[in-house]
Amino acid sequence: MTAPAERMSRVDTAWLRMDNDVNLMMIVGVWLLSPAITIDALRERIGDKLLKYDRFRQRVQQDTMGASWVPDEHFDIERHVVVATPERRADQTERQALQHLCGSLATTPLDPHHPLWQFHLIEDYEGGSALIARIHHCIGDGIALISVMLSITDGGADPPRRRKRPDDEAADDGDWLADAVLKPLTDITVKAIGMYGSGVTRTMDALANPEAPLMGSVEMARTGYKVVSDLAALALLADDSPTRLKGKPIGKKLVAWSEPMPLDDVKTIGKGLNCSINDVLLSCVAGAIGQYLRDRGDDPAGQEIRAMVPVNLRPLDKAWQLGNRFGLAPLTLPIGIENPIERVYAVHRRMSEMKGSYQPLLAFAVLAVAGLFIKPVQDTILGMFAKKTTAVMTNVPGPAKPLMFCGATLRQNMFWVPASGDIGVGVSILSYGGGVQFGLITDEGLCPDPQQIIDRFAPEFDKLLLVTMMLPWGDEAA
Repeated sequence: MTAPAERMSRVDTAWLRMDNDVNLMMIVGVWLLSPAITIDALRERIGDKLLKYDRFRQRVQQDTMGASWVPDEHFDIERHVVVATPERRADQTERQALQHLCGSLATTPLDPHHPLWQFHLIEDYEGGSALIARIHHCIGDGIALISVMLSITDGGADPPRRRKRPDDEAADDGDWLADAVLKPLTDITVKAIGMYGSGVTRTMDALANPEAPLMGSVEMARTGYKVVSDLAALALLADDSPTRLKGKPIGKKLVAWSEPMPLDDVKTIGKGLNCSINDVLLSCVAGAIGQYLRDRGDDPAGQEIRAMVPVNLRPLDKAWQLGNRFGLAPLTLPIGIENPIERVYAVHRRMSEMKGSYQPLLAFAVLAVAGLFIKPVQDTILGMFAKKTTAVMTNVPGPAKPLMFCGATLRQNMFWVPASGDIGVGVSILSYGGGVQFGLITDEGLCPDPQQIIDRFAPEFDKLLLVTMMLPWGDEAA
């Protein structure tokens, strides 16, 4: 049964219109499979599993008020699931040729007249197959798309059936989080400004509500103050440090990824230093970038760069619903600290500062508001994020055990996050099957050799592991 047209949420509309000449809002991922699978088996699996999600049969129809999801009357699975053959030079390995193809596809727009996704199968890759997925961000965020991709693996669960209500358009919950954020924030912010800002506003609020306390409760006051403080901090962030990784992109993408590192070793470091797994991994990111800059003659001493980190705002059991339900929080990476122990504790402090912040909610609200405006106005609003950051970065936990797909083992998987505005660096961290992998996507004009950064992750990790193992263990280690 063909799904009816439905209005696109404000936040998803913002992501739809965020494409520009140098950055497309596509999530690109690659699966490495062993043994090989066939295109027929892949199309059968996609038709049987993925197309149970209505969104993957719908195209986007834009209008003056935004956009809608409408059925694609000319849907053809052979248009969306295709065979690809990487061009391989004599001096290239299979992996380098695959990386080149992934980078090229990251800058190739999806057909706007049809559903905004495509799978490219390399039937013969390292004795097995490689599968490249391209999905526009307006369809869903990373948490949602991970849920979708898990559903198409062998034994994956179908999406729950949605119970239709009498008036779908009026009862549509596509903007539930935008409304949940925007409406309370409007009230809280007005009250907070009344208490901590203009005396006139405070007096007017008191006159309007003579029977109620000015803020309603001490907790409301604290919340309101925190909202206003975080909003001011978000708006007043200084532009990021000027490094060779920040500038004007040229619109040509390059990708790279690492071999998996044992997750147990990461946990060992975290336990020894009384830090989280994220602290350890992000410290390695900062160390690798800092060393890359030093090796090119730059001096990052005392420098920090900012990465926008997505923060999930949905219950995990709702991931199958697709759409975008995440905020953004600015994380500062201490690239100028060479000492690995000092650096990991610096990251730990910054991560602790992010906890309890309203900035992810406020960033979501900014996206929701931006989705109401025409593209030039939206670009101006969202441009503040690009100016204040060097990279986007995401860390997604995957299944602890390897999955099967069409009878083959999914031995490795990696994905790359899109960047908005003029941001030219995207860092991905993915745990899967007992290992952790780093992925990097860069603009060639800003970083022509992302593998050179990727190759520095393992040495930074090894330094941290060595120093940690030399520390005294027990109560004093904490």
